[in-house]
Amino acid sequence: MKTYVQPGNTITVTAPYDVTSGDGLLVGAIFGIASGDALTGAEVEVVTTGVFDMTKAASQAWAVGDKVYWDNTNRVATKTATANTLIGVAVAAVGGTASETTGRVRLNGSF
Repeated sequence: MKTYVQPGNTITVTAPYDVTSGDGLLVGAIFGIASGDALTGAEVEVVTTGVFDMTKAASQAWAVGDKVYWDNTNRVATKTATANTLIGVAVAAVGGTASETTGRVRLNGSF
């Protein structure tokens, strides 16, 4: 097909803030996981689909299938929808204790 460019699972964006490989980042409505380190304003490849272990909001329990949002202010995944961007769903349950800081998320890749 003449108009096809790429699958879009990984795209190049300009980092809106310093990121380290594995960090989440939001560029407009595009959310992805950085595949490498980048300083603010530098190009970085981000993965837009797949399942990732992400830092989550503290003291927040997740159930499988919960919608997960990106809190761009605190740069964490959260169940709180207000003022945050939908990025996917939880694919593993995780408790809400202070020591449970990682959640497993399937990115929706639809933005």
